[in-house]
Amino acid sequence: PGGDAFIVLNNYKDKLVWKNSNAALYDIGDDVVGLQWNTKMNSIGSEVLEAVNKSINIAEEQFKGLVIANDGANFSAGANVGMIFMFAIEQEYDELDMAIRMFQNTMMRCRYSSVPVVVAPHGLTLGGGCEMNLHADKVVAAAETYIGLVELGVGLIPGGGGTKEFVLRAADEMHEDEPETITLKHRFFNIATAKVATSGFEAFEAGILRKGIDEVVVNQGRRIAVAKQAILDMHAKGYAQPQQRKDVKVLGRSALGALHAGINGMWRANYATEHDALVARKLAYVMCGGDLSEPTFVSEQYLLDLEREAFLSLCGERKTLERIQGVLTTGKPLRN
Repeated sequence: PGGDAFIVLNNYKDKLVWKNSNAALYDIGDDVVGLQWNTKMNSIGSEVLEAVNKSINIAEEQFKGLVIANDGANFSAGANVGMIFMFAIEQEYDELDMAIRMFQNTMMRCRYSSVPVVVAPHGLTLGGGCEMNLHADKVVAAAETYIGLVELGVGLIPGGGGTKEFVLRAADEMHEDEPETITLKHRFFNIATAKVATSGFEAFEAGILRKGIDEVVVNQGRRIAVAKQAILDMHAKGYAQPQQRKDVKVLGRSALGALHAGINGMWRANYATEHDALVARKLAYVMCGGDLSEPTFVSEQYLLDLEREAFLSLCGERKTLERIQGVLTTGKPLRN
């Protein structure tokens, strides 16, 4: 590697390929591009989503792959909740539906593009920022990465494909020696308790990073170079564009009962407020694939639609809006 061991995106300002008011795409050498954005807390709003889509288009036409990272203090604190709040308060549900759809479609674009997309997070990587990592071909995380799906804390469920992805992974993890409901339950409680892995290594235990695919670098300054090398390796081996899944096993009603029992237990033990329980039940519904009479195989899009419907319905809940407002005014969600 030599000089390539450390890549600082800000050093590539003269190698600009494309930009908008919040984001910039740089040519970082060897036919690889790097995207970074600069917003408050590196939150992900419409300009950032536009940049991700545009960057993938450009990479598909002219480059070997795309690295998504940034030089700021944190990778991303999540989706732009201010925008969600504004649409919800004004009851602009069509706008909100379009915004969530765009988020979901952009995450799916990361996974199903014709070139590899590698994400290199560090620091806070929460909510929508975590969802972007869940949809990468590979994640190269700094050891000091705080990563998790924290949406339940603001009275929402992960709505950018995170819920769908946890269902898909649970389905892939199901095996003879463990009841399927238990496998799903582990994944469910990870989201329901808004669990954050406090290091890249812990993220493997939390099922956010995938053993054998994703990796952690102890020296944060090296992560972009390692991510770039991963793209070159994938390209050299002959990268095949993955196909959207239509074979995700969901458990339906049988698992729904078990998850509801778990939610009621948390509520009775005062771990969860009544609103927490309401949100968790919506999450359970999505993660079981709906109220199906028996286990069924479904598509990713089916799960994304369920996820989006649940997210939208929660945006109409007063207590969810109070929580989001709490985050916007004090930085902390209200416990209501």
